[in-house]
Amino acid sequence: MLPLRRRRVALISAATAAVTLAAAGIVTAVTAAYAATACSVNYSVSAQWPGGFTGNVTINNIGDPLNGWTLAWTFPAGQTVNQSWGARIPVGTSSISATNETWNGSVASGASVSFGFNGTWNNSSNPAPTSFTLNGTVCNGSTQPPTTTTRPATTTTRPATTTTRPATTTTSPPTQTGLVGWATQGGGTTGGAGGPTVTVTSLSAFMSAVAASGPQVVRVSGMFTCSDDVRVTAGNKTILGVGTNSGLNGCGINISDVSNVIVRNMRIANVQAGNGNGDAIHVDNGTRIWIDHNDLSSNRNNGTDFYDGLVDMTHAADFITVSWNFLHDHIKCSLIGHSDSNAGEDVGHLRISYHHNFVSNCDSRNPRVRFGNPVHVFNNYYVNIADYAVASTIQGGVLVEGNYFENVPDPFHLGEGSSPAGTLVARNNFFVNSGTGQTGGSVNGIPYSYSLDAASSVKSIVTAGAGVGKITT
Repeated sequence: MLPLRRRRVALISAATAAVTLAAAGIVTAVTAAYAATACSVNYSVSAQWPGGFTGNVTINNIGDPLNGWTLAWTFPAGQTVNQSWGARIPVGTSSISATNETWNGSVASGASVSFGFNGTWNNSSNPAPTSFTLNGTVCNGSTQPPTTTTRPATTTTRPATTTTRPATTTTSPPTQTGLVGWATQGGGTTGGAGGPTVTVTSLSAFMSAVAASGPQVVRVSGMFTCSDDVRVTAGNKTILGVGTNSGLNGCGINISDVSNVIVRNMRIANVQAGNGNGDAIHVDNGTRIWIDHNDLSSNRNNGTDFYDGLVDMTHAADFITVSWNFLHDHIKCSLIGHSDSNAGEDVGHLRISYHHNFVSNCDSRNPRVRFGNPVHVFNNYYVNIADYAVASTIQGGVLVEGNYFENVPDPFHLGEGSSPAGTLVARNNFFVNSGTGQTGGSVNGIPYSYSLDAASSVKSIVTAGAGVGKITT
């Protein structure tokens, strides 16, 4: 995420200046009134791989307040957009019109707004756009030049007047919800970018689509009841739930021995023991995976909470980001590494990021870590955790930073059950009616860039943004 840049434009009352100079008998230029649309744009590519890239855009409003915006540009080398967040962008065209979401259309003078996208490129280079327009006005870093007329000064003397302009309030935009973390590494995660889009309306069609070879965006429309895993057996897939109630009831998604898979906006509930692997989302030897903006839960009140995890990652799974999910009402919620005896396969892998997840009424394993180092747990909101939130065990290394813990008696500790202690570093966390946790040892460095929200703000940020229905589908 790019830092916000704020600039202010001092506006001088032309009427006041004209009156003052006229009283002195001086000929002056009178500025015509206008509503200034003015802007600068920061465009960057945060990740790039053969055929795909992640772009980030920040609009700096240096003109009058905006109430709705459209930023337009043309890619110079035929690049296209296939997914976006923070703005609505038509897919498959090089002439881009990015329009605000309902929650970020108002931008005060001096404030900024950011959005991001995944795109495709097919030429030998991926050059940045050279020109942007905001609501039809070129973004050149300055206000529109005023028009001027010259008139002779009158000899009438009148008292000078002063005009006080009300102060504007600068409001920071919502947190960027694009891909960051470990899934940006190892070549990046693009899912089905560059492939066709198919909408499935039955369980059988869903299963067929995620087993088909080649890149594909699979839009899931409907809630499907199932008794065995939906198995993603071919890589380069994006699974995208449509609306707020599309997904699976009774079984989960199994991603095994494949790479480059995205799962977003899916509602998965009530996975039964014996129905496939038994997890809502299970990654087994999968790499470059992004699990984002899903709602994963069980129904603890009807006795179905027998399966193991909501998100479990085992057998050398690697380069994974788990972000902006609502994980709730379960016992053992997220496991990294299945066995203390699996060091030969797992050491050097299981590198996973958890950020901006809303974890509620999940008794333990949020996550429980073996071997992965570093596992990065940042800016998550934990509430009503009966047992513990995070545990670092055998050869694991966990960085826990900027999280909000509420009603969590044991936020983090070393070792768990028969597993010996790993290492854990904690910093900048916020605690409400919670313990302080246990730390020890050092953790490997984080190789990617990221922006950390203030821990005290994480509760409001995450509860507003996590779960289904918060991204364009």
